Amino acid sequence: MGAVASYAAEPPPDTESPAKKRSPWLVLPVVSSNPKLGTTGGFLTAYLHNFDAESRVSLFGITAQYTTTHSLIGSLFARTSFGADHHRVNGIVVYGNIKNDYDDYLGTGQPLKTNDDVRAFGGRYMYRFKGDWFAGGQALLTNYQVFGDSVEDDLVIETLGVKGFKSGGLGAVMMHDSRDNQDMPTRGWYANFNNVAYREWLGGDNDFDVYRLDTRAFWEHGGGHVFGLRQFNQITVDAPGAAQATVQLRGYKMGQYLAKNMSSLEVEERFHIAKRWGATLFVGGAWLYGGETTATSSEGFYPSYGGGFQFIIKPVQRMLANLEYAYGNSDNSGIYLKLGYAW
Repeated sequence: MGAVASYAAEPPPDTESPAKKRSPWLVLPVVSSNPKLGTTGGFLTAYLHNFDAESRVSLFGITAQYTTTHSLIGSLFARTSFGADHHRVNGIVVYGNIKNDYDDYLGTGQPLKTNDDVRAFGGRYMYRFKGDWFAGGQALLTNYQVFGDSVEDDLVIETLGVKGFKSGGLGAVMMHDSRDNQDMPTRGWYANFNNVAYREWLGGDNDFDVYRLDTRAFWEHGGGHVFGLRQFNQITVDAPGAAQATVQLRGYKMGQYLAKNMSSLEVEERFHIAKRWGATLFVGGAWLYGGETTATSSEGFYPSYGGGFQFIIKPVQRMLANLEYAYGNSDNSGIYLKLGYAW
């Protein structure tokens, strides 16, 4: 929840006649397939709005997904830009009942089935203080509970030390964003450094800290092709097992592999095929590290690679539907149909 993104520039206003103006509503099926969570189906519905001519497009939406493992995930979200894009406010509310089926949890060789209840809220405000630089703050509240699907699973959870937690945190954000567009960038670079200080006096069960640094760069070349690079880091200090850093790459299920710290590097080629069609090829890897391995953490290198196709559903706002397949190690893989590029 600490990685709620912020948003970048918008293309020139729509020059179509009023009779040809497109609907401000966006409706998209959301599909994924993961060997740990099963096949997921759902929808995303959003309302698009420009508060003023100099601000970026704002979205207000809802998304819901149901899986073949009988998991249910739903969220309300908003990303806004107003005041000539000097103010950006983002928020999300999440509800989830997630049933996980791990063949090898945290590399221990132990199979594990869990039933996780998640309630979460995240909000972020940023102010443009100079050029492409923003500063602001964020707040996060989470109630995360883990239950075994059987007595045997409860014993495994107790043995491994896996348990849920309540957390409340506040943090600061510093960001640079010179991308020409947040949803389909073709040039520019992005850097976001933020922290969350989780404290018991904010309603949490533990005092711990999380630091994130996310950098991305994009170069347009050839006939509209774009090369992208992303380097991401997450550092935790005194975090409970379930709140430690996880592999955040396509092809892996978040929360399956955990450690105190995670760093990743990805490169991606985005091909322009036709007016509204594109394709991607990507490769990357993540490193989990942070000291001595314990029963509730793992370390090592996790590769990821794959590709996909994109269809531009809102040409003026430069928004697309993205279908991709990703493969990792240890039979980890995934198929995703979602709004926008992975990053």
